[in-house]
Amino acid sequence: MVARKDPDMSSSEIDSLIDLMAKLPGLGPRSARRAVLHLIRKRALLLTPLSDAMLQVAATARECLNCGNVGTSDICDICASEKRATGVLCVVEDVADLWAMERAQVFDGRYHVLGGTLSALEGVGPEELSIPRLMDRVVSEGISEVILALNATVDGQTTAHYIADQLEEQVRLTSLAQGVPVGGELDYLDEGTISAALTARKTL
Repeated sequence: MVARKDPDMSSSEIDSLIDLMAKLPGLGPRSARRAVLHLIRKRALLLTPLSDAMLQVAATARECLNCGNVGTSDICDICASEKRATGVLCVVEDVADLWAMERAQVFDGRYHVLGGTLSALEGVGPEELSIPRLMDRVVSEGISEVILALNATVDGQTTAHYIADQLEEQVRLTSLAQGVPVGGELDYLDEGTISAALTARKTL
C-alpha cells in the first residue's frame, strides 16, 4: 500500500520553508516540520504576523557601529544611552552573550562584541575580530574597567589573556568569577548564575 502524503506537506514552497527552518540552531528536520505545520494551522495568529515581523527585521536590522550589537539603528540603544556611560565595558564573544547579560539585568555599563574568539587553527587573529576597535574605545570613551565576560572555553580564555596583555596597566581588568563552569557558554546560563558571576568578578 502506498503511504498517503500529508496534503499540508505537498507544496514545494512549504518544503522550502521546512528546509530553511531546519537550518536554525536547535531545529532539525523533524522539529522544523512540526514547527511549520503548527504555523500553518495557526496562520492568522502566528504565520502571517511572523512573516510580517521577519520582513520588517530583514529591512531594518543592522550591526551597531560602536559595539557590534544588533539593533535597528547605526548606534544601538545601549551605546546611545548616557545612563550606560559608566566607564565600565563588558567584552563578550557574540551578540547572544550580550543578550544573555542583559537578561540578567545586573550590568548597567556598555558592551563590546568581539565577533568570535582567537583561533590559530581557524586562522582567526586580532584583526579578524573587533579587538582593534576595543582598544580605540578604551581610550575614546575613558574606560576605567574592562570586564572580560568570555566563554570558559580554550579559545575564549586564550582571547581573554591576549586582550589582558594588550590592556595591561591601562585599565582595571576583571573577569567573571564563580558560577561559570569550565567549557560553559553565557547564552546557555540562567540569569542567576550570570548575576553571581558578574557580582563576584575577579581582577586579572
